Amino acid sequence: MARVGLSTERLVRAGAELADEVGFEQVTVSELARRFDVKVASLYSHVRNSQDLKTRIALFALEELADLSADAVAGRAGKDALTSFANVYRDYAHAHPGRAAAARLRLDPETAAASAGVRQAQMMRAILRGYDLPEPDQTHAVRLLGSTFHGYASLEGAGGFSHSSPDSEESWTRILDALDTLLRNWPAPDRPTG
Repeated sequence: MARVGLSTERLVRAGAELADEVGFEQVTVSELARRFDVKVASLYSHVRNSQDLKTRIALFALEELADLSADAVAGRAGKDALTSFANVYRDYAHAHPGRAAAARLRLDPETAAASAGVRQAQMMRAILRGYDLPEPDQTHAVRLLGSTFHGYASLEGAGGFSHSSPDSEESWTRILDALDTLLRNWPAPDRPTG
């Protein structure tokens, strides 16, 4: 019988908090059981194993991120939407490093298709429609933006920009300006000659 007060939702939320404290890779059912001062077996009625727990944390993080992004970009377009979306990602990575790592967990195709990651991608594509990017350029741009946001937040979180000038915030602003310029002037694909 499940211990009173324990629920899957409560365990996932506690797992997300644990990920922020110790790192996503360190999250296990055993560590979570220690946090609740219960036997590991008592958690198995809520999660199957550590991988299931990590998947649930990833889904939780994706949902949080999509909700924050939707609020940030509502009613915005162009550079304003791009900047708001990017700032949500960066701020989330700063405030919740373990959850941000969880949001990048590789999910099986069925789980990924049912996740809030789809909403996140749709929002990014909606922003890019404001730049009149057709396919497949839109996909290329999604990959560029995701790589830039993730890479910058990861390097910044690891202290990579703390030892030099200018300030990281200034660089971030300039990078977003550059991305906006690039998206407004997206290069045409090379056409085969001959």
